[in-house]
Amino acid sequence: MAGVKQKTKGKISGSAGRFGPRYGRFIRKRVVEVERISRARHPCPRCDTISVKREGTGIWRCRKCGFRFAGGAYVPVTPNMKMAKRSIERPGMKEEG
Repeated sequence: MAGVKQKTKGKISGSAGRFGPRYGRFIRKRVVEVERISRARHPCPRCDTISVKREGTGIWRCRKCGFRFAGGAYVPVTPNMKMAKRSIERPGMKEEG
């Protein structure tokens, strides 16, 4: 048993380390994952630069062009929003037939 080394405390917990031992390991892992995504920079829908940051719940702003838009609470474009955008007909596109 002398060769067994204990894992370093707090490596996996990340930002959820503030909860200590409360709420369970899997919930704290989910919190870390959601916070990592929400704090990251995302591509701008207008200028295509990776400079969109979260201002508040569902409010996103591009730091380069200043474009402010509503999106998901933790991600700028939710999976449902992607499907809706695909199904909406674009104004410039007309069906031939």
